[in-house]
Amino acid sequence: MDDKHVVLIVDDIPENLRVLGDMIEQEGYEVLVATNGQDALDDVARATPLPDLILLDIMMPGMDGYEVCRRLKADPEFMKIPVIFISALGMAEQKIQGFHAGAVDYITKPFQVEEVVARVNTHIELKLCRDDLQSLVKKQTHKYLLAKEATIASMATIAEFRDPETGGHIQRTKHYVRLLAENLNPLLPDPMSPDKIELLFQSVPLHDIGKVGVHDAILYKQGKLTEMEFEEMKKHCQYGSEAIMRTEAILGSSSFMQYARELAEFHHEKWDGSGYPHGLKGDEIPLSARMMMLADIYDALISRRSYKEPLSHEAAFKIITEGDGRTMPEHFAPDVLKIFLAVHLEFARIAKMFE
Repeated sequence: MDDKHVVLIVDDIPENLRVLGDMIEQEGYEVLVATNGQDALDDVARATPLPDLILLDIMMPGMDGYEVCRRLKADPEFMKIPVIFISALGMAEQKIQGFHAGAVDYITKPFQVEEVVARVNTHIELKLCRDDLQSLVKKQTHKYLLAKEATIASMATIAEFRDPETGGHIQRTKHYVRLLAENLNPLLPDPMSPDKIELLFQSVPLHDIGKVGVHDAILYKQGKLTEMEFEEMKKHCQYGSEAIMRTEAILGSSSFMQYARELAEFHHEKWDGSGYPHGLKGDEIPLSARMMMLADIYDALISRRSYKEPLSHEAAFKIITEGDGRTMPEHFAPDVLKIFLAVHLEFARIAKMFE
């Protein structure tokens, strides 16, 4: 065996410890011994590396083996160590209790040393296979996450190349949306997992990717757009959605691009139905887009544009919460607006950080 694996034997009978210890050492394992339950728990806590397997008696002075096993399985650091009970208790209900406590096997005394050693070998091999599988899954998951981040980042870079205003806007809106999501999450009937919030955060840069399909004369126009030009600009929502849908078709139904598509297509929809491109109203608008819409409008208000000077945080806050005719409070989802009222000073801090 290439690596020396560790077996902890817990028994208050010295002869058992000696006989088992000698045989298991002959198999190439390192052996640790303990004569009671508390010593066993202390030895596991101190061990470096952790035991690969524990042979555990049940009837011991003080804490019995059942309790030792339950405590090990309740600790995330130790719960994956396989435990084999070796006990004179041979009734079916006693064995069942052992398995319920978390044991992987149960050997009744008096035991055959060769049988114990064979089971030790089997369960350590199983543990090594599980460890290898978990390591492989972690590596593959890491590769998947890198591929996901690279896909989003590369697509967002395209948007930045096309729109000179996009870079700082992306950084600010990413953090606005995450701030809203983290504070709104506890109030949701179906809260988002931390992984979903992180995916939403990473997807924000793609909300304006459809601008790559907008004509240069409109995208780079110095001054306010005409009504016809604005209608053309509105199409960036569909352009972005279609581009991401094509990517999703390649990646499959489990695609991580769902939030990106929602943000691209629906981030100009308004709660009262006065937005575009579909005129969706209320809960018809995906939650991700409701947060994106507020973040996008706030950032537009505080940013310099060819046709306007930047507003202060205080002025932007007043417009969002009181309205100015063009932007009105009823445009925003009430729960999202409520969170904005609570965290708006953090919006100002984010804006300053990425100004």
